[in-house]
Amino acid sequence: MEIKLFNSYTDRVEIFRPIKPQTVTMYVCGPTVYDHVHIGNLRPVVVFDVLKKLFLAMNYQVKHVSNVTDIDDRIIDKAKQEQTDELTISRRYTEAYLSVVKRMQALAPDLMPTVSEHIQPMIRLIQQLIQDGYAYQTSRGDVYFRVNRVQDYGKLSHMHLDDLQAGSRVDIDEQKENLLDFALWKKTTTGISFEAPFGLGRPGWHTECVVMIHESFKEPLIDIHGGGFDLKFPHHENEIAQAQAAYQTRLANYWIHNGFINLASEKMSKSSGNLLLAKDFLDQYGGPLLRYLLLATHYRMPVNITQAIIDNAKQELEKISLTYQQLTTYIQLQHQPMTGNPVAPPEAFLLALCDDINTANALTVLHALVKESNIELRQKQPNIQSLIGRFFTIKAMLDILGLDLKFTILTTEDRQLYAEFLVAKQQQNFVRSDDIRKILNQRHIFF
Repeated sequence: MEIKLFNSYTDRVEIFRPIKPQTVTMYVCGPTVYDHVHIGNLRPVVVFDVLKKLFLAMNYQVKHVSNVTDIDDRIIDKAKQEQTDELTISRRYTEAYLSVVKRMQALAPDLMPTVSEHIQPMIRLIQQLIQDGYAYQTSRGDVYFRVNRVQDYGKLSHMHLDDLQAGSRVDIDEQKENLLDFALWKKTTTGISFEAPFGLGRPGWHTECVVMIHESFKEPLIDIHGGGFDLKFPHHENEIAQAQAAYQTRLANYWIHNGFINLASEKMSKSSGNLLLAKDFLDQYGGPLLRYLLLATHYRMPVNITQAIIDNAKQELEKISLTYQQLTTYIQLQHQPMTGNPVAPPEAFLLALCDDINTANALTVLHALVKESNIELRQKQPNIQSLIGRFFTIKAMLDILGLDLKFTILTTEDRQLYAEFLVAKQQQNFVRSDDIRKILNQRHIFF
């Protein structure tokens, strides 16, 4: 079964062909840790977590790296506001970020490199770019990259150099040779700074991932580089430019970008104040619901969050959860084990995910199996082996989607209560049977 992915670099869906057979190298841009993340920051976490779990289910070996930007102007500003140091700020919000990622049931990356750990290799890369004529130092002491030295600059964003200059969102600096030239090193005496051959300062944002990829994978080219759509230009475009100059590669063969999250049809962003913090959403609704919301829409499409959409997603997830709970209860009441050999997900489910991570279609397959299981549970004499098979199949699907739906392991007391329920029902003591059902339901035992 072939995996197909939309490659932003070529602007088309392509069959995934790894550099090394059955091995995936994947790098996903992580957060800048100056504040609590909003739910939009978790969309790439979910998208690439599902992709990673799909690869693992397809017997690939995966090396997954995701960085943390712990040196940034916004971190410096926050530290000044709170009259503390930058590392205190970055550590606080790194821990907060890791906490919400854990609540989202995402697999931890194999490596989480930080900027502060990679200053020296970043300085070495900048030195190399200066020596090779790809970068220059201004009289003020900043170091900029020459974009006109790189062929096909704008290939990722599918824009010509002239068009990029006309619609540029970069800061205007009279010391730049070209409007699109970007900072590799910022001379500064404010905030955290480091000694370098080109002066005291700190690195520019666009250099960190190029260095971290090279240091983490020990290769100049990896399979997949991903992140949010907003990183496509200028961040990822500038990463490619540096990789072409230093390593003569485009850094990654497949560039994957997820769409935005909107609140009530307006783009969510910290600058506009239109945002919903991940920790607040998780406190109110939990990780599975947020994952479900993000999975219900194809990753390249925008997700619109409204209360009505949240309520609908909650109902859909509750249908899955209830049937899952009922399956586990019935199986245990038949004295069957809840452990066994792993079951492969249905082919239709895998085909959906292999088709450019189409989680919406994968959920359709899951809902169909849940409906079939619910119908079978309502039979007078359900087939226990069939239900066991359905349980493990649903579990395999939930595992890949990262929907961590809990089920209750029955105790001796639970089984005794159920036996009393059956007796009361047989004796038509409906008051007693209803009371017992309520007790069992309070213990999350449904039948």
